[in-house]
Amino acid sequence: MRIAIIALGSRGDVQPYIALGQGLKKAGHAVQLATTQEFEALAKSHGLEFRSIRGNSQVGIESKEWRELSEKGNLIAIMRLLMKEYQRAAIEMLEDGLVACEGMNLLITGSMGLHICIALAEKLNLPFIQAHLIPIAPTRTFPSALLPQTRLNLGGAFNLISSRLVLQMAWLGGRPVINRARKKVLGLPPASFAEPFQSIRSKDFPTLYGFSPSVIPPPTDWSAENHVTGYWFLDSADDWTPPSALLDFLQDGAPPVYIGFGSMSSRNPQETADMVVKAIKKTNQRALLFSGWGGLHKENLPDSVLMIDSTPHDWLFPRVAAVVHHGGAGTTAAGLRAGVPSIVIPFLIDQPFWGQRVHKLGVGPAPIPRRKLTVDRLAQAIQEAVTNTAMRQRAAELGSKIQAEDGIANAVEIIQRIEGIKS
Repeated sequence: MRIAIIALGSRGDVQPYIALGQGLKKAGHAVQLATTQEFEALAKSHGLEFRSIRGNSQVGIESKEWRELSEKGNLIAIMRLLMKEYQRAAIEMLEDGLVACEGMNLLITGSMGLHICIALAEKLNLPFIQAHLIPIAPTRTFPSALLPQTRLNLGGAFNLISSRLVLQMAWLGGRPVINRARKKVLGLPPASFAEPFQSIRSKDFPTLYGFSPSVIPPPTDWSAENHVTGYWFLDSADDWTPPSALLDFLQDGAPPVYIGFGSMSSRNPQETADMVVKAIKKTNQRALLFSGWGGLHKENLPDSVLMIDSTPHDWLFPRVAAVVHHGGAGTTAAGLRAGVPSIVIPFLIDQPFWGQRVHKLGVGPAPIPRRKLTVDRLAQAIQEAVTNTAMRQRAAELGSKIQAEDGIANAVEIIQRIEGIKS
């Protein structure tokens, strides 16, 4: 079977789909990943065919406008900016996606490429599987993962309505753009007000969720087509060698605290780094400070802090005392699998949801929204994470459960059950 996977976003958004594609390839399928050019080398290094989708996620996230909005956490303003970028990119994504899907038997995508891939599947009459990293199917169990999170339990009816409302608003916001692109690129009629949800439900294909059932148990009101498979981890290459400076630092003292905000940039990286270093000093801990995409910079760091570049999470996180991060789905998963407490500093979108989930599971302190981050709050959270014995035990137990799962194998097995797909 020839399978196209369209994955859009930052590395944390794309990497799980490379892992899924690798699993499908090992099962004997030809897999082509369509994503932005920055991930070509990564995809090819794991044996996947590659097709380029125009755009670059790093350029957008490093813009001044994006940095300001991500720090403020204003969901409406963020969605307005995303829609502005979507309007510019929709035609290009459909054009490039059409080329990527030529000769394919199956199309897979997640939340970021959902509306684009629905149009492509309709045009090419392709079987289409949703494969998400966050829960999007409406449920009474918890509110939408894309809404600002509250500690108040507002009840099952609110939870159900919130998910349906967010999905419909996301569709209506992008519908004019998608309809123009559908007509211009694919020659398709406009999608209806209720699309894409009616068309998705009318096709009897499974929806995959690449997170652990130990982190989010499948809600009892989800249909049988929704499968929580376990995480799709892309582990580092066997021949990867850590820098000598990092090895020396790890061997020179107690396990450090890892601090990094992934692709989330800051308006004032120096100020953020100063805050982090002061919090570390206050707790008398050692720390690894990840530079990220221009997010954190600090000259003349104390001996207790080492600045590092990108390092495979599967290698690094089991060697640290706690993980301080932005709450992206991928980093959250890696921290939980490592079996160490996580301190989530959410910026936007689904990150507050993961922060609350970590706290609810008892494997991390309460999340601290980026706009509310202070030296004292960060220091208090770090102190709790490294000294709370019960929290550390819960984190270790959850890590063991996740390590025992094989989300990729589960997802591949479900995909291969589908009848009527030509091999």
